[in-house]
Amino acid sequence: MHPGTADSEWREDCAPRRVLALFATKWTSMVLHTLHARHGGAARSGVLLRSLPGISKKMLTQTLREMEEVGLIDRIVQNAVPPAVEYRLTPLGNRFVEPVELLYAWGRDNADALDQLGRRPTARRA
Repeated sequence: MHPGTADSEWREDCAPRRVLALFATKWTSMVLHTLHARHGGAARSGVLLRSLPGISKKMLTQTLREMEEVGLIDRIVQNAVPPAVEYRLTPLGNRFVEPVELLYAWGRDNADALDQLGRRPTARRA
């Protein structure tokens, strides 16, 4: 959107708002990034849990369910004893990885600017 854009382009269901709603929690982008960058697009929940420091098992389960519901990942139950469940990026999930990776790269390249930001009251980092 550009300055002077018509108000109708800022409606509640506009594309930018829908994108931001997908990433309302930090874990969605982090799961996408982790599946893509660290696990080639597929991993079991235990592997993801170990790959995402700070996420609880409950939050990971909730995030994976939401991501499956919107079509970013598929839940594949493998025929094994005990049953094994793998999560895979869908073609749509792979499309969403691109902007996530750009954002993460920007963060790595601009860590100094991020360090200059005022501390958020909810931040865990000292």
